[in-house]
Amino acid sequence: MSPARVTGILDAAEAAIRAIPPAFPLEATVAVNPFMGQASEDLATASARLSRVAGIALTRPRAEYAADVAAGRITEDDLAAALIASTSPFKPRDMALLKAKIEGAGPAPEALPTVADLAAGITGTDWPSVITRTFGLWAAGQFDQGQALWSPAPGRDAYVAWQAWASRDLTPEIAGLSGFCAHVADAPDTSERAILRAVERLGIGEDAAETAFHRLLMDLGGWAQHARWLLWQAELTGGTDGTLADMLAIRLVWEEALMANVPDVAEPWAATVQSHAHPVEPSAEQVIDAILQDAAERAFQRGLAEHLGGGAPTAGQRPALQAAFCIDVRSETFRRALESQDPSIETIGFAGFFGLPLAHKPQGSDAVDSHLPVLLNAAMTSTSHGSAGAEQDIRISARAVRAWGRFRQAAVSSFAFVEAAGPFYGAKLVKDALGQGGKPARATPVPRVEGGLSAAAKAETAAKVLTAMSLTDGHAPLVLLLGHGAQMTNNPHASAYHCGACGGQTGEVSARLLADLLNDPETRAGLPDHGIHLPPETVFVAGLHDTTTDKITLFDRDLATPASADLAQARRWLGQAGKQARAERALRLPGAKPDTLGARALNWAEVRPEWGLAGCAAFIAAPRSATSGADLGGRSFLHSYDWQVDTDFATLELILTAPVVVASWISLQYYGSAVAPEAFGGGNKLIHNVVGGIGVVEGNGGRLRPGLPRQAVHDGEKAAHDPLRLSVMIEAPQDAISDILARHPQVRALFDNGWLHLFALKDGAVAARYLPGMSWAEDTRAL
Repeated sequence: MSPARVTGILDAAEAAIRAIPPAFPLEATVAVNPFMGQASEDLATASARLSRVAGIALTRPRAEYAADVAAGRITEDDLAAALIASTSPFKPRDMALLKAKIEGAGPAPEALPTVADLAAGITGTDWPSVITRTFGLWAAGQFDQGQALWSPAPGRDAYVAWQAWASRDLTPEIAGLSGFCAHVADAPDTSERAILRAVERLGIGEDAAETAFHRLLMDLGGWAQHARWLLWQAELTGGTDGTLADMLAIRLVWEEALMANVPDVAEPWAATVQSHAHPVEPSAEQVIDAILQDAAERAFQRGLAEHLGGGAPTAGQRPALQAAFCIDVRSETFRRALESQDPSIETIGFAGFFGLPLAHKPQGSDAVDSHLPVLLNAAMTSTSHGSAGAEQDIRISARAVRAWGRFRQAAVSSFAFVEAAGPFYGAKLVKDALGQGGKPARATPVPRVEGGLSAAAKAETAAKVLTAMSLTDGHAPLVLLLGHGAQMTNNPHASAYHCGACGGQTGEVSARLLADLLNDPETRAGLPDHGIHLPPETVFVAGLHDTTTDKITLFDRDLATPASADLAQARRWLGQAGKQARAERALRLPGAKPDTLGARALNWAEVRPEWGLAGCAAFIAAPRSATSGADLGGRSFLHSYDWQVDTDFATLELILTAPVVVASWISLQYYGSAVAPEAFGGGNKLIHNVVGGIGVVEGNGGRLRPGLPRQAVHDGEKAAHDPLRLSVMIEAPQDAISDILARHPQVRALFDNGWLHLFALKDGAVAARYLPGMSWAEDTRAL
């Protein structure tokens, strides 16, 4: 093979690897854009690509758009605007043809077959299922993070480990693939050599290699996405990881073996390779579906715009209470409820890690958890370790619990345990099923930064956070810093309901650390040097918003001097707001009532303790006056931002490059789990089994399922999440926004290719829409 061909094939393998999104482990499930690898393409082109490699569409069934048109949710103006905005040469020539197409069903997507698919059709043996199960069995042990009682020897590269395992696994030979063990043993000793040999034997040319490789990686489901996460993690610290390339080699070794054993696949496989060699281009039908999706999003944007700009800017009076919430969409409901308690209450929206990029050591553990957006690296380390004596007691208790758990699960003792202790667990099971078995969380020590911070560093850090929060003046006597988390039981995806800005952890640590920092006398003394003057009576109190129960826990015991009078009133307001928020949320949850949400949080059989971020559709960065008084239905990320005090637009740049991107990942994960659950959804909760501590499978093995379970986006009768690409609305000068996008081409690509929509606000109202290519449409009729 010539050097040029080697380079071309390896480049194609790298491109296929980059087309796979990462899937984070269950302990810190973070929403990920499943179309990350297609960010440089528009929706129709990405749909064409993923149709080829995964057999999925990226839009809803056309009948659902037709129903929205018939119901008036999508108007003729929405359709016309979307048709005009499309730049595809394959779009319908006029509205009449578009409307006619809505009534018909588009063709079902169909992936190009693998050699395994073709061999299955010829031999009658379901080779794709054989591969899925045998590969999944090996991968569950290879990537186990401590769940298994026995696991393979760690430390070996995935390809080498698989080769040693598969050369002794007789399952494929029993299924009819004779000589498979010998074939594996004789395979090249590195993944790179295995890939190069396979393309020669399979006749895969350079022009066909990228989507042929992508097809094989998509066939591995969540296992490939877990390997992509390993690469993501390595690159954050300047390293690399070859696990996904190893998986590609493994899958190609299977294809080689099947080609050699089923020679009749040669002719149809050659035709498939020719199809892979064709450029990826959307069909006219895929373009129509993309136009219909854009029309649905314009319908939502039209309704949202009608709600904006109704609030009046505050007249400068000092609020009695300020409460800073994470911008998570679930806080929008609670913020409205809290503000309705009294006109003197002001709420603020900011990312839940509160600008503190932490690596945190929880109490009783030496594990280090990332409490920051996954796009960032930790800049400081914090700990909740208590005194030496207390820490030792907690560690001993934790080890006893782990030992007891392993005794119950061990191969021999588990049978005796069930026989002897099973009846005694009956009462516990009944109590848990009735939501009466939960225990309140134990209060942990106040977190602290390891090594401490100098007085200058304290003031500088506090000034940066307060500036980013647009909280540099007008401070209330009591300021609440409220992170969020979700209480639930028996839910492998529990961390997905926590704070995405905190790396899938709760926001407690970040809120408590920031409150302690802002109350510190050394911080207060240094803030005037940064142009910020905190009133001496202002007190910051950390809290945690339980999004399942809408109850707020305040950590006022962290204070050296409690602000008792202000806190008592704040608790009353928070309690009333919680009741109001629960009443609103219960309307959406099947079978829920306002007074049963707490029980749902403790019920191990509850598949929908809350809706999480289902319904998310907009991100608004503006003063609260732009949205105050508006019922946004718990669908909007609300980030407080005042461009007039952002003199160098550094805060605007931070918003566009961090919170907006994280919010887009959340939105697109829900989108992918709703429109393409086969590839990007977590499957059915009722048959989930946790594997390796990293993910779930349906049943007793097979393909790892990434993304959100069906019960997180569907209520059993209808969709609970309306799949819309995020509409980003920012109150700032258009030139400033464009300048930032010009400096960040990866962020700009999300807007240019339609994965996000961007609007500029003025005085709280929509003033212009961003158009691909760094221009703006200021004609409001085009919005």
